[in-house]
Amino acid sequence: MWYAIITEDMPNSLEKRLAARPEHLKRLQVLQDAGRLLLAGPFPAIDATDPGHAGFTGSLIVAEFANLAEATDWANNDPFVSAQVYQHVSVKPFRKTLPN
Repeated sequence: MWYAIITEDMPNSLEKRLAARPEHLKRLQVLQDAGRLLLAGPFPAIDATDPGHAGFTGSLIVAEFANLAEATDWANNDPFVSAQVYQHVSVKPFRKTLPN
């Protein structure tokens, strides 16, 4: 099943985010290589593709896991969690409807 991982960044966490990004992307690449990643990306803090020093307010990942516990465990072990980039992580079952 698909799961939406919705996160909220700590204030002023851009430097930590940038430092932990390579390890974060490695984990996402594993999901993508396995065909289990629907989408992933950050929420810019301002209305711009590259928010510069404004940074990001969180992220959204939609990926396939066997169950909610596995998805939650995966999310809670993200490098952005251990680097204290994320202040809140929410994992919810997600049903993809469109596009087909």
